[in-house]
Amino acid sequence: MALWQECDLVRSWNDPGKDIARTGNVRPDLFLVGVRDGVIVATVMAGYDGHRGWINYLAVTPTMRRQGYGRALMQEAERRLRDTGCPKINLQIRSANAAVVAFYGALGYDEDAVVSMGKRLEHD
Repeated sequence: MALWQECDLVRSWNDPGKDIARTGNVRPDLFLVGVRDGVIVATVMAGYDGHRGWINYLAVTPTMRRQGYGRALMQEAERRLRDTGCPKINLQIRSANAAVVAFYGALGYDEDAVVSMGKRLEHD
């Protein structure tokens, strides 16, 4: 079972496997994996388009949460984005996911007054 399938806070509205494969073709240095004792315990996929950085698929195995893995991956993703000249990072959270909103708030992220819109180009 893949990490994103066992993490109860990651929902598969998109196909994470396809998204990860696409990222590997563009910026593999921005897909980070946390490993403990040879087992993947956390992941994050970051992106940068020259205007804004993005964070996607931050996930930590449920039994490994609250041990600093998510925070460590976020710090490293932010460092890598900063090193590319990225001026701001955006991320999206399902509005009902209060625990994740609180997690990012504790990392210094604030809610932007925007409407998030999207258009599917691939129907995974």
